[in-house]
Amino acid sequence: MFPPPYEARPDMTSKTSQFPKHSRDAMNGKHGKHGSTATAPAKSHPADASSSQPIDVDADEFALGRSAIGGPQSELHGHATMSDSEELSAASDTLPRPAAQHWTDLDWPVVIWIGMIHAAALVAPFYFTWSGLAICVALSWATGSLGVCLGYHRLLTHGSFSTTRAVKMFYAWMGGISGEGSALHWVANHRKHHAFSDLDGDPHTPYEGGLWSHILWMFPRRDPAELDAHCRRWAPDLYKDPGILFLHKTFLLWHFIIGSALLFAGASLYDWRTGISWLLWGLAVRMVYVFHVTWFVNSATHIWGYRNYETSDNSRNLWWVGLLAFGEGWHNNHHAFQRMAKHGHKWWEVDTTYWMILAMEKLGLAWNVVKTPRGGRTAVS
Repeated sequence: MFPPPYEARPDMTSKTSQFPKHSRDAMNGKHGKHGSTATAPAKSHPADASSSQPIDVDADEFALGRSAIGGPQSELHGHATMSDSEELSAASDTLPRPAAQHWTDLDWPVVIWIGMIHAAALVAPFYFTWSGLAICVALSWATGSLGVCLGYHRLLTHGSFSTTRAVKMFYAWMGGISGEGSALHWVANHRKHHAFSDLDGDPHTPYEGGLWSHILWMFPRRDPAELDAHCRRWAPDLYKDPGILFLHKTFLLWHFIIGSALLFAGASLYDWRTGISWLLWGLAVRMVYVFHVTWFVNSATHIWGYRNYETSDNSRNLWWVGLLAFGEGWHNNHHAFQRMAKHGHKWWEVDTTYWMILAMEKLGLAWNVVKTPRGGRTAVS
């Protein structure tokens, strides 16, 4: 387990437990509520009103991500009081948490998928080639920064900018081949996380254990009808999108296609050992890297680091996650102002994913980029 420095809430489970208190209480028919959390509003830097051009956040181009705001961390509705949070927690009862009580009640397809990728990555050093490493680095950036951080997170989840449908579908596809699940599931989970961040209802809060927030939260089995309701509730825009549904249904297929392409390309251009190297490094090692640096955003940046803003959760800015995860580690900034495209708010908070959004804006591929806390176009000073 990670050694969390925060104070444990008295009604939460021990930091050393593998499954959260809600799972154990469900066995005994118990239900509890969390203690209060800080409710001070986020303190933002003033923007230059004279140069700010307001954006109508209710416009159609911002439909993506609107359901991600309105929870305790919303800059549009302010931070929730405890009574607000209790109402939100009550609303989450319509979508129950995973029913797992022990290791015999797991989502085995997920466990096997993640386990196989890690096992393949352990074999990769025996087939090391410099070309395989280069492919690994390139695809880590493409699937991690462009696919997950820019596509899944800032575009599909929060609507931090607008773009064409073709670009949207490209990033949704790129996020899918990261191996972190389809856009439909990823976005639904992340929007719910923001609505109940570090409260009852958060899918992966470290208050229920460091390893739980990092990886274990994905393992308990969910009823298919419950998971379908979860997606309809938290990602209704994506649930109705035929392109997103196609990528959702063909999630595994793309990995077999890309893996086969890497294997046979390496074998055709060089030899079979090179083909195996490209497969292991371009698929398995790359996926393990992207898995863990983005999972650290769920776990480590809610445990360690510093805070630029007061929020009602334990989100923090953690420099090494910021660097490894393409700018996603400036997590306190993001939780304070969720729809801002830029996550690094200090000069030293490097955000390479935001640089790509700015490049897209220069090329005319992105517009309505949310650059200030409330949707204006001026940079945070």
